[in-house]
Amino acid sequence: MLSKIPVDIKNVSDGDIDKEILRAAIVAELDAVNLYEQMANLTKNENIKAVLMDVAKEEKTHIGEFQALLLQFDPQHKEELETGAKDAEEISSK
Repeated sequence: MLSKIPVDIKNVSDGDIDKEILRAAIVAELDAVNLYEQMANLTKNENIKAVLMDVAKEEKTHIGEFQALLLQFDPQHKEELETGAKDAEEISSK
């Protein structure tokens, strides 16, 4: 993502702006997790690896914070997550 909101905010309604901000924040955090974990896997330096993995873990916490807020603002998102979790459980138990 590299520090650019992936949605044209001017075209988002006032009722949806907070949801779009939260989604963009989640995308940014996921991007950061991927970047830090990839860099950690590339380095041979154990100290650098440990710090990168610790920072990646913190980003996962941020994802959880933004996700919790998004679930408050978007009931449909919450319903679809629950449906997806049930679907995944059914598939994995086969």
